[in-house]
Amino acid sequence: MKFLQSLEHVVTPANGMAVTAGVFLTPIFQYLYGTGRLDILFVLFFMIALDWVTGISAAKKDKSYTAEYGLSRIPRSLFLLALPAVANMLDRVIGTPGFLFYGVTFGLLYHTWNSLTANAHRAGWPMPKSVEKLVSAEIKAKTERAKRKES
Repeated sequence: MKFLQSLEHVVTPANGMAVTAGVFLTPIFQYLYGTGRLDILFVLFFMIALDWVTGISAAKKDKSYTAEYGLSRIPRSLFLLALPAVANMLDRVIGTPGFLFYGVTFGLLYHTWNSLTANAHRAGWPMPKSVEKLVSAEIKAKTERAKRKES
């Protein structure tokens, strides 16, 4: 009897909705991205979120932020999250298990890492000189683009 009483806190409408959403979304997610790839996709999602945070901070610091620019980042982010799905589907079509998926995903991780690191530098956040040197071209490009928006 005590066991059944403890279930009243587990079996709630909110938990039921979460389970239902998971039942429908998990197969779609696995179809689009493949199985066993949640970790790398979480890293990509997290890095895109960090790119947003650092980009907003940098743009506010150099006064180049506009609502239009911020809104244009939404389709770009959705595009970045869709590319690994397209690569996974191409892998299935041509029979290369994960070759294109991991190539595209790691390319996006590298690109996003460059962007968020350059944004952090522009925002004035501390970072090792060796990291600054690695992304110096991206820092220069972002700084020049911000200066063009000011004028």
